[in-house]
Amino acid sequence: MVSKGLALWRVQGRALAFLPLSPRHATCHIRTRAVLTRAGTPTGTDVTAAGDRTTARAGLAAAALLLCAAVALPALPQAPSVTVAAAARGTLVERVTLTGTAVAREEAMVVPQIDGLAVTAVLAEEGDRVAQGQVLARLSREAVDASLAQNAAQIAHAEASIAQAQGQIAEAVANQVQADAAYARTRELIGRGDASRETFEQRQAAQSVAAARVAAAQDALGLARADRALAEAQRQELSVRLARTELRAPVAGLVSRRMARVGAVVGVASEPLFRLVTGGTVEMEAAVPEALLARLRVGQAAALFVAGTQRPGRVRLISPEVSATTRLGRVRISLDPDGAAPAPQPAARPAPPPAPGAAASALPATGSFVRAEVEVARRDGVLVPLSALLFQVDGPHVALVAQSPDGPVVRVRAVSVGLRDDSRAELDDGVAAGDRVVTLSGTFLRDGDRVTPVAAQVAAGTVPPAGATAPDDAVPGAAAPTLAATTGTGR
Repeated sequence: MVSKGLALWRVQGRALAFLPLSPRHATCHIRTRAVLTRAGTPTGTDVTAAGDRTTARAGLAAAALLLCAAVALPALPQAPSVTVAAAARGTLVERVTLTGTAVAREEAMVVPQIDGLAVTAVLAEEGDRVAQGQVLARLSREAVDASLAQNAAQIAHAEASIAQAQGQIAEAVANQVQADAAYARTRELIGRGDASRETFEQRQAAQSVAAARVAAAQDALGLARADRALAEAQRQELSVRLARTELRAPVAGLVSRRMARVGAVVGVASEPLFRLVTGGTVEMEAAVPEALLARLRVGQAAALFVAGTQRPGRVRLISPEVSATTRLGRVRISLDPDGAAPAPQPAARPAPPPAPGAAASALPATGSFVRAEVEVARRDGVLVPLSALLFQVDGPHVALVAQSPDGPVVRVRAVSVGLRDDSRAELDDGVAAGDRVVTLSGTFLRDGDRVTPVAAQVAAGTVPPAGATAPDDAVPGAAAPTLAATTGTGR
């Protein structure tokens, strides 16, 4: 009996099964006939009882039909597996990466302030920490010592001139007193007529000469004192020149470069003999594009990676000037040599292993390459893997896995993206904490597609985070087709 492409098999008048009449099931029909033939039952699609056949033979034929019917029924297709992760609330830190060079915050130059002298000794090397006023190098002082000896003789001559002038003043004053007395007596005598007019005029002239000699002696004393003051001033100048034969550190700091060489003749116009890092403070200087410069603020925390170590820092200076040629601005990030590195955030890249023998508190050498990750924003919200975002023409979307009467299905929702880092994104709306999002291959899915969700840590073989569990409807070890593992970056 044939009905709608099906063959009805009967044994002993009883209907056993409907089998499709199609080339795919021809083998099933042939095997069933073979079984019925060996059982002594007439073959054909309409099988009836024949003679004295036993019920056992009929049962054998029935079993053959049931087996054939079971394999003939088509199996339902398995829904494709997708990797999912649960959205969770958390804190997301957005960082920007800058690259630059380690430089001295302030640099002091040690330049000779005297000409024509040779370097006789160098007392500091590069890398030495020096105190303010410490002698770094010495210059030849023979010429200065000779000038000092000459100056000492000039001072002694001035002192002798002063003593001589003082003696002359005393003699002139005595002569003046004597001349005054003689003039007074002569004036009295000429009034009584006992002295001539000539004598009176002589006594008067002698008085004037004595007064002039006193004034001249006083002027000589002043000149001698002026000579002594000049000699003393010259001595002070020579003392300064002598002091400048010793090159001293103007500030406390670290010797970053030494150009002084023994025997070299130096001068005021020569290059600096030493360069000092003032206070030993080293920081990072970076050239930043003007678009990124607007997001930086003084005081923002930063993690600096230099010489195989990670160090904390803060934005210290943002230059108000941007180069008209390169469109780059200058940023200074202070470096704390003794501070501990901040706790690593999920968004931060791991620090490279420290170099062998490197001390954590050692300052990096000036000129070293420095990479900094500056924290520009921090927000709390719903976080999803960055690979779960689908960027379409009408904006970003996320593929969610929701439960339906037919099983897990895909629901595509539009979302608003806030902050993001290398691996995660913060969503302002569209997804709630606990929702399962498709982390991989979301581009190949459509709203309403049936899927088999697999937890991200199971699919990737990674260690699951604390408190994370696989979905209840996931089928571990199911032999189902899996979509290609590509991140959703748009269609």
